[in-house]
Amino acid sequence: MKKVLFILHLPPPVHGSAMVGKFIKDSHLINASFNTSYINLGTSKSIDEIGKSPVKKIGIYLKIIFQVVYQLIFNRPNIAYLAITAKGVGFYKDFLLVLIIKLLGVKLVLHHHNKGVSDYQHRFLDNLLYKITYKNTSVILISKHLYYDVSKYVKREHVNYCANGIPKMEFKSISENNEKGIIQLLFLSNLIESKGVYVLLQALKILKERKLKFFCTFIGGEGDITAEMFNERIAELDIKSSVVYKGKRYGEEKEKAFTNADIFVFPTYNDVFGLVNLEAMQFSLPIVSTLEGGIPEIVADGTTGFLVEPNDVYDLVNKIEILIKDSELREKMGKEGRTRYEEKFTLEKFEHTFQHILKKIAL
Repeated sequence: MKKVLFILHLPPPVHGSAMVGKFIKDSHLINASFNTSYINLGTSKSIDEIGKSPVKKIGIYLKIIFQVVYQLIFNRPNIAYLAITAKGVGFYKDFLLVLIIKLLGVKLVLHHHNKGVSDYQHRFLDNLLYKITYKNTSVILISKHLYYDVSKYVKREHVNYCANGIPKMEFKSISENNEKGIIQLLFLSNLIESKGVYVLLQALKILKERKLKFFCTFIGGEGDITAEMFNERIAELDIKSSVVYKGKRYGEEKEKAFTNADIFVFPTYNDVFGLVNLEAMQFSLPIVSTLEGGIPEIVADGTTGFLVEPNDVYDLVNKIEILIKDSELREKMGKEGRTRYEEKFTLEKFEHTFQHILKKIAL
């Protein structure tokens, strides 16, 4: 049985890459197919720690390096899998691991859960490091829409595509009867500006000015936007009567939020896939999201929802308005989304595709 060393992110904190890492680590299929070892790349325990307090994280990082070297020398895997950060300080940290793996002669597989190579490739140092990183290296991308990001360094034939998937959720909640005519909008993600929080709030102000009846619930942990900052903004926009922030919700409370929603809105402008869109599709919700990263692979524009350009407030408003006014379209798009999830984005689909890719690389 081939040995695979997985170097990946695990929660906490909860974010896309960490959740995929957990799915891999917990997968019976993957662990039964390979002799697996796991090292957690995470150096932050919460979203607000990411990018902060670098001194505190040095010890954790050094421990990770030691664990990797130990596994490469004494366990000698056939493949070293690395969930790499594409740019910035995170990439520089991961590059040292890339260098160690390559120097010790172990086959390297890089899995991209983020993007940004094309943003930094014009810099002399980054360009040099990228050339070393991707030379004779297998790459896994989660969507063909993201190939452009590594196209300077990786030929198409060296790229494997594996769309993320999520577990099927057990629906226990029964939708509550909302006030007649009030359409329920839902945003579910951490309060991070690049997730489109402020963009959506501005859109909600315009929707209110257009006399549309709606209520929008925001769910997620505090990030670079705190609850205080969020509430100050909704007060400034005079939309307090139409918006609420409920903080983190898990399990049945999270399920209840999806069940009670009519439309899911996720106007991110810095994302790669957006697992939360898949969750919304499970609950047969029409989605309004953005032409960002691999999201066009998830949301079929005009069929399971609408996609708008990132930061385009008025296009976002117009698409939400269409769905608020058309109950039949909401229902039709929601059903199409559920079918699309079942066909393409289940956890089982992800596991089998991922296993097939690793087996092919390990030959």
